[in-house]
Amino acid sequence: MLRLENVHASYDKSEALRGIDLSVTPGEVVCLIGRNGVGKTSTMRAIVQDQITVTQGRVSFEDSDLVGLRPYQIVRRGVGYVPEDRRVFQSLSVLENLRVPSAKAAGRRQWSLDDVFALFPQLYEYRRRTAGVMSGGEQQMLSIARSLLTNPRLLLLDEPHEGLAPKVAEEVVGAIIELKAEGVAMLVSEQALHTIRRCADRVYVVDRGQTVWDGTVEEFYAHPEITEKYLMVQ
Repeated sequence: MLRLENVHASYDKSEALRGIDLSVTPGEVVCLIGRNGVGKTSTMRAIVQDQITVTQGRVSFEDSDLVGLRPYQIVRRGVGYVPEDRRVFQSLSVLENLRVPSAKAAGRRQWSLDDVFALFPQLYEYRRRTAGVMSGGEQQMLSIARSLLTNPRLLLLDEPHEGLAPKVAEEVVGAIIELKAEGVAMLVSEQALHTIRRCADRVYVVDRGQTVWDGTVEEFYAHPEITEKYLMVQ
């Protein structure tokens, strides 16, 4: 479904990725892990060609090359993207934000407003509220819901509950688990070990812009030295 092969990428002349290899198959949840600043967000951006330039390697989705496309073209092909900074339209209401997607990316699952309100009931309660006055957690829910309305076959979630209050973070994790049950394939940038255990099928570890380990979630937890080496603050 999604495949990155020896991907190198840069911001202007600053190289951020130096050899990323990963894949996601249909219906699978893959976690991309590593300390802050090692290349997780850059990997997500390289997939959707967002603010970064792929200088070497291949990024493909369903056997089509994504390098050189515009982000909106990639979304229309079926890749949903929820960036770390959420990027909701601050001056628009929740409902207006949710009406922005054109839903041209026709996945097997056709998402409606009723569907995303069922997933995030708070959004229905706040549907006429201006997005800019919402909490970080509420904006994260809105960003995920808006992405689902493009009917993605693959959803990219970059640090989905970073900086959220524990209760709200748990609601976001619950939504990821529900989406997994729906068969939505996901690549999730993550550091919280309890989330990885609950959601992931496979794990890729990134360090200094490179993929340094990959395996099943069971293999990941069978090797605690990986956590100590690549996740603990040094």
